[in-house]
Amino acid sequence: MREVALFSLFLLALACPALCILSRSKYVPPVVLIPGDGGSQMEAKLNKTETVHYICSKLTSDWFDLWLNMELLVPYIIDCWVDNMKLVYDNVTRTTSNAEGVETRIPGFGNSTTVEWLDPSQRRPTGYLFQDIVNALVALGYERGVTVRGAPFDFRKAPNEHSEYFLKLRRLIEETYQYSGHRIMLILHSMGAPMMRYFLKHQPQHWKDKHIETVVSLAGAWGGSVKAVKVYAAGDNLGIYVIAQQKVRDEQRSAPSLAFLLPSSELWGPDDVLLQTDTMNVSTSNLKDMFDALDLPDAYEMYLDTKDLVNNAPAPGVEVHCLHGVGVDTVEKLIYSKKGSFPDNPEVVLGDGDGTVNTRSAELCLKWKDGQKQNIYHKAIKGINHMSILSDKEIIDYIVELASNITDKNIARDERKLKRLTRLQKKKEWAKILRDNKKPTSIAQSEYKDFSFNSVYNLLELQKTGVEDRRKNDVSTLYD
Repeated sequence: MREVALFSLFLLALACPALCILSRSKYVPPVVLIPGDGGSQMEAKLNKTETVHYICSKLTSDWFDLWLNMELLVPYIIDCWVDNMKLVYDNVTRTTSNAEGVETRIPGFGNSTTVEWLDPSQRRPTGYLFQDIVNALVALGYERGVTVRGAPFDFRKAPNEHSEYFLKLRRLIEETYQYSGHRIMLILHSMGAPMMRYFLKHQPQHWKDKHIETVVSLAGAWGGSVKAVKVYAAGDNLGIYVIAQQKVRDEQRSAPSLAFLLPSSELWGPDDVLLQTDTMNVSTSNLKDMFDALDLPDAYEMYLDTKDLVNNAPAPGVEVHCLHGVGVDTVEKLIYSKKGSFPDNPEVVLGDGDGTVNTRSAELCLKWKDGQKQNIYHKAIKGINHMSILSDKEIIDYIVELASNITDKNIARDERKLKRLTRLQKKKEWAKILRDNKKPTSIAQSEYKDFSFNSVYNLLELQKTGVEDRRKNDVSTLYD
C-alpha cells in the first residue's frame, strides 16, 4: 500500500504543471484587444455601375477581403482598391459613407483571430498584429474567443461615427466580465489608445470600477502624430515600396480617422511649426491654411468634427500601463524649400518617437498622474518601432507578468470570499445549536471561539422580529 501511495504522489507531481495552468485559467483577467489604424480586417461586396479602370470588378457575388489583401495592392490594381476603400463625406450629416455600390463589413468581432493577423492568409510581415501576444496569453491558460477577445472596428472612421461600435464594445466587456467573474484588461495599439480615451470618457466611473482591471497601451497615439500631416500632404505608401505614396493618398485623405490623428493642440502649441513653405507656417492654430492649400475642404470639415473629441479630455479613471518606443526617427516637421515641391516632395525633419508616433504624444498619459487615483505606469523602450512593439519580447514579458500578477490577485480575492462564506456558515450552524438548546457535539466549540455569544444572539433576535436573515445580506455583498 505504501508503494501505491508513493506512486500516486509521483504521478500527481508529474501532472502538476498542467493542473496548475488549468486551475489558474479560471482566474486570469480576460483580455480585450483594441487595434489601431489599419489594424482590422475589412471585407467588401460590390455592385457598381462604373469603375476607375476596365480591369476593376463592378459586381461580386460574395464578400471578399478588401483589407488586407496584398493581391489588391499591386500596380494598376491598386487603383481599384483605392476606389473601393475611399469614403464620401456629407457635410450636412457630418458623416461619411462608402462609395456608391460598395458595401463593407468588419469581421471577427469578439474573436481574436482577425486582430492577430490582418491578411487572412497569415503571411508575414504585412499581416502580422497581436499574434505573439495572444500566443503568450494562451500559454498562461487563456482561450481564444473566450478569455482573450478582439474588438476590431472600421479604422477609416473617427470616434464620432462609432456610436454603434462603442455600444458593442461595452456589451462585449460586460458579457466577458459576467462570464469570467473577473475585470477586463484592455490592450490597445496606436489609434486604439485615443479611441479608448474617447470611450472611457463617456463611461460612468462606477462602470469602469466594476468592469476594467487595467489598460495596457502599446505605442498609443494619445495626442495624434505629425505623420498625419505628412499623409495629408504627400501620402504614405503603406510600407510597400513599389507603390508611389501619391497613389493611395486620395483614399487616406477621405478618412476622418486621419483628421482625428492630427497633432493635438493639447501638445503642439501655435509656435510648433508642423509644415513650412515659402508662403506659410502651419501649426495646430492654423491647420485650415494647409487644407486650403491642398484644396481639401471636406477634410477640413472632418478636422472640425474630430479635433475636440479627446482634446484636453479628463484622466480616464482607470489604471494605465503606457508602453512605447523612443529613439527612432519620427516625422517632426515638413519643409518645402524648393519651388514646386509642395505638396509631393517635402524635406522631412526628424525628431524622437517610434517611427510613427511622436514621443510627446505617446507620453501624454503621464499628465494623468495627478488627475486620478488609479496608477499610471510608464515604460519607454529605446529603439523599438511602432509595429515591432507588438512582437517585442520585453513587451510580451511585461504583459505576461502583469496578467500573472492580476491572476494571483484574483485567486487571493476568491480565497478571502471563501473564508468569509465559511465563517458565515459556522455562524449559521452555531445559531442552530443555540436555538435547539443542544450542546455542541460533532462540531468542536473551539471552532467558534472567534464568534461572540452576543453576535449569535443578535442574529437570533433579528430572525425573531422578522428582519431579513443577516447571513443572506452578507452573502449577497460578496458579489457586488
